[in-house]
Amino acid sequence: MKTILCMTALALASTAPLAAAPGIKDAAAYDVSKLPDDPYGRLVRYGKELTEKTPAYLGPEAKNAKLRYAGNNLACASCHEAAGTKSFAIPWVGAHATFPQYRAREDAVSTLQERVNGCMERSMNGKPLPLDGQEMKAFMAYMHFLSRDVPVGARVEGQGLPAFSPPARRADTQAGAQVYAGKCASCHGADGAGVRAGQAGDGQGYLFPALWGPDSFNNGAGMNRLLTAAAFIRNNMPLGTTHASPQLSDDEAYDVAAYVLSQPRPVKAGLDKDFPARWNKPVDAAFGPYVDGVPAEQHKYGPFQPLTENMKKLRPEAAK
Repeated sequence: MKTILCMTALALASTAPLAAAPGIKDAAAYDVSKLPDDPYGRLVRYGKELTEKTPAYLGPEAKNAKLRYAGNNLACASCHEAAGTKSFAIPWVGAHATFPQYRAREDAVSTLQERVNGCMERSMNGKPLPLDGQEMKAFMAYMHFLSRDVPVGARVEGQGLPAFSPPARRADTQAGAQVYAGKCASCHGADGAGVRAGQAGDGQGYLFPALWGPDSFNNGAGMNRLLTAAAFIRNNMPLGTTHASPQLSDDEAYDVAAYVLSQPRPVKAGLDKDFPARWNKPVDAAFGPYVDGVPAEQHKYGPFQPLTENMKKLRPEAAK
């Protein structure tokens, strides 16, 4: 597992019907080096640099102390693989064409800039970027470049993560620990602390990022939801996995995701304010308050099918 960050995808489309669009292209189509040496080209290239080398520019070890907005040394590309261009690895291709969009977590229409800052505060365990700063402009330019052939409102094949249908049982963290030891620990370490690209303090980040502990995503990140994490793992992990050629079964992905999420990580304050329209709250958002009266333990580890069916019954009345 190269990481399981960010957990909500920047590339998710709105709930409105979307126009058809082509799939994600091969890497050559997103080669930023072919752009002219003009203001747009330079900003796009900086955006890709920020994506791949986030710790060096924005992390807690960044040389420019004024730009230390991230609270950990993870990179955007740890989750948005291939610098946001890999299918079903939460790609950014098409993201620029789907915003503004309604977001259930805020129960409001959000901009792409607000979505980026959601990741900064949660997946990066940090603080929001200034909306008018060069770094936010660079992220926007890079996402615009990746989406330049995508019609407004279109959904690109390979966006986001495929829906994950969990086994009809509680996730087994002990079984997940065995999967982790056999499939994940060789890269991420038995303690989940990852493997540094250099040394602590040099801003180089990770070869294989931390999956838990103080330098990982916090409990407010989308990837802290079991069904999201399992979908990411199933389609992208271990390293080299693709959507077309998974290496783990649904059961293995489900259990190992539960094991990873059972480990300690930073805590985000104010999660009770997330999903103010409670009937829109995902069943695997493992923090209160809830409208279904079910303990947090089941929202964290399942089984999820009863929760989903219960919410279908409660939603009409709760939404009034």
